[in-house]
Amino acid sequence: MVAFPQSGFVYDHMRRMSEERSNRISRRHMMRQILGAGCCLPLGPAWLSQVSPAQSSPVQSSTAQADSQLFSSQFSPAPFALTPEDDQFLDEVEKASFQFFWEQGNPKTGMVQDRANVRGGPEGIVASIAATGFGLTALCIGTERKYIGAGDARERVFAALNFLWKKLPNHRGFFYHWANINTGERVWDSEISSVDTAILLCGILTCREYFRHPAVVQLANLILDRVDWSWLAEDTSLLSHGWTPEVGFLPSRWDYYSELMMMYLLGLGSSSHPLQEATWNAWKRLTFEYDGLRYIGSFAPLFVHQYSQAWFDFRGKRDKYADYFRNSTIATEVHRRFCIELSKQFPDYSDELWGITASDAPDKRYVVWGGPPATGPIDGTIVPSACGGSLPFLPDATLRVLKTIRTRYGSAWSKYGFVNAFNPLTNWYDTDVIGIDTGITMLMAENLRSGFVWNRFMKAAEASRGMQRAGFKSY
Repeated sequence: MVAFPQSGFVYDHMRRMSEERSNRISRRHMMRQILGAGCCLPLGPAWLSQVSPAQSSPVQSSTAQADSQLFSSQFSPAPFALTPEDDQFLDEVEKASFQFFWEQGNPKTGMVQDRANVRGGPEGIVASIAATGFGLTALCIGTERKYIGAGDARERVFAALNFLWKKLPNHRGFFYHWANINTGERVWDSEISSVDTAILLCGILTCREYFRHPAVVQLANLILDRVDWSWLAEDTSLLSHGWTPEVGFLPSRWDYYSELMMMYLLGLGSSSHPLQEATWNAWKRLTFEYDGLRYIGSFAPLFVHQYSQAWFDFRGKRDKYADYFRNSTIATEVHRRFCIELSKQFPDYSDELWGITASDAPDKRYVVWGGPPATGPIDGTIVPSACGGSLPFLPDATLRVLKTIRTRYGSAWSKYGFVNAFNPLTNWYDTDVIGIDTGITMLMAENLRSGFVWNRFMKAAEASRGMQRAGFKSY
């Protein structure tokens, strides 16, 4: 087992959080608190769930090994084609998910709620810039799928970009993680977030490439060119998780494989303040092995294999380290096998019902759980976005799970699609949907159906330039 030193850094403002805020902690904050700053760490015995016999472990190996060596004895999914029934089901999922972004977005600011209560709870005022990034992309999908008129969508996009450019507080072009949905005011002493800004920028680029309206293009370019990636990498090749005016740069660094790929690629592709090419090689790629399958991973939930690939199209491409689309396919299959192995402790898990990633929990906490390796106090909870975010990687298996949830667990479905999590063993169903989880499900459903998000986003010069500078080649 590879071990990493913990920094021991704990934010003072985290200790002062109200109960309401603790229910809204993002997965990245939780991973920083639980797994340690700067990398994804294995949890101590008190946090580990029951470990299966085929428990995953990192393999000591060169990070530059060839695919033939890394992906030895590999799993290859069977060829898959969507049936009309599959397509209709995914359209239902996407349409419901779109309603979240439309109804929970402020039409004047374009900002999107971090989460929403689907059982009629009070409306919040907390917007997430990551949810807003997913929401901007959702407006493109909604227009293409005719869930909304093009004129209404463009009006919302223009309002969002105008607000982002002129009013939402920023530092060197990076935005605070959470903001008041009506005023843009910083909420909860939140950090200027590097990765959440990256998700927002992906949404902005998608809108620019899809709508091509002169005002949209102009505002998008102004926002993109303001982002000073060279400031974020001023004294290091490893980007910081963020910055606050109270403490400066956070000590946590994006230094191990995770959702960081989108951030480094956007920085490499910047036309105004680009990162040095060396930054792509600076972060580490640990190789894990489980049940005979090898893949690059982290001590982290499944979402780390999904987020960058909602926008960046890695299909048929590789850098000198790996084919990351194939890698995420293997990681999803490993997670499926891991959950089925856990059915010995949690009989709800099966080939038709699996999927654990960072989510709400029955006691109302936000929990970083998943595996392998087993992470967090796994209790039989199912998180629909675990499969939703992996739809293009393992279509047959993930679709089977989502259909099972839709047909057998009615309380897990809402006007905004799947609730964030539920536990069949205890009959607990979340009251909330969370924007980033609803978003990853919607985007990946559309990518499976048509490749729409990939096709539009990759038309951006910043995206193609970033991948070229990182050394990606088709093969």
